[in-house]
Amino acid sequence: MLNYIKESFSQVFGNPPTRPEKGQQPEELLAIYQAKRGALSKADLEAAHLEHHGTFFRKWQRRRWITLIVVNFLFLVSYKFDVQLLEGAMTASRFVGFHFADLNSALQVMLAYKHVVLNLVIGTTTVFVMWLLLGGRTFCSWACPYHLLSEWAEYLHLWLVDKKVIKNHTFHRKTRSVFYVIFALLAIVTGYTVFETISPTGIVSRAIIYGPGVALIWVGLLLLFEVFYSRRAWCRYVCPIGVTYAAVGTLSPLRVVYNAEACHHEGDCRKVCLVPHVLDLTIRGRAHEINQDVSADCTRCGMCVDVCPTDSLNYRFKGLDKFL
Repeated sequence: MLNYIKESFSQVFGNPPTRPEKGQQPEELLAIYQAKRGALSKADLEAAHLEHHGTFFRKWQRRRWITLIVVNFLFLVSYKFDVQLLEGAMTASRFVGFHFADLNSALQVMLAYKHVVLNLVIGTTTVFVMWLLLGGRTFCSWACPYHLLSEWAEYLHLWLVDKKVIKNHTFHRKTRSVFYVIFALLAIVTGYTVFETISPTGIVSRAIIYGPGVALIWVGLLLLFEVFYSRRAWCRYVCPIGVTYAAVGTLSPLRVVYNAEACHHEGDCRKVCLVPHVLDLTIRGRAHEINQDVSADCTRCGMCVDVCPTDSLNYRFKGLDKFL
């Protein structure tokens, strides 16, 4: 558990995944790797890839999109028809009387105003427990409205890259950690929640509920940048929300688990992943154990689970899986 937490925080703050040193991997795992050498030809891997991709329906992606749309639509319905079911917006809300406060937004408020409000404590506690159970960064892929827009923009970006119209540009992953510190310092120094002003999560959420505003121009510029220059740039290199929820995810029982024995190491999972560094363990020789939890920087989006032709990646709720 401690090794998982340590490794997760290391990856969250931009360090590369730790690779096993000589003598660290169990003999059973080494025997599995050895048995795979030359067992499958490139043609075999391609056949398995085509067979799976001809039949799978992106089950988890569809479920996630439906969940994300329904959650954000509930805000709109509650506001328009005054049903008081889910009031507020994604950054701060109330669900049937229970206060909810986005953890990163609450942190920004406390840093800016330098005191703690009781409702804020109640709201953050509720949200902390909820996302602790649901996986931490699950918020990013299953609730954040900007994530869905960015995911659609990603398809256009990849199509343009495939057609050689543009090239994808990457930044160092530690850039996100730098922005995390910058936004925190700006809140302390200015007494203003600077990040909340430019956060596309809050902007899009409020636009859905209360109608579009000028701030959507900023969101549009971000999406254009991601389409034509850098794939999923905001989520990968800037947004501090992912860092905050990844910290929660280190303690979450809901994880994606990798099985090295079944894996063909063809790499389909890493191609679709928002945070491909968390799947470094799927590269032959890099897993520490036969069954290993994917780090807490994983958004639990399910894309890797959907595309894996051998079911080597699956969701698991620690403790509960013993009874299922």
